[in-house]
Amino acid sequence: MILPSKHLPHDRALLTVGASILRHLSHPVTVSALWEEIPRAPSVHKTQSPLRYDGFVLALDLLFLIGAIELRDGLLVRSAS
Repeated sequence: MILPSKHLPHDRALLTVGASILRHLSHPVTVSALWEEIPRAPSVHKTQSPLRYDGFVLALDLLFLIGAIELRDGLLVRSAS
């Protein structure tokens, strides 16, 4: 689930979703505001389902675990390191 596989398209892998989150995290923002900013529409393939909230939260968890983001005063921010 972290990396794309035969059964998981690359745009649903947690690393890809995490990269999209980091691109949109240019300033401190709440989780709900970030969720509204992230494009969730399916890509070129119409058969793929849009990004679900649980996948979004798992990607946030992964970014927090690797030290890419922090939670400060209720806002998500990119880590300095």
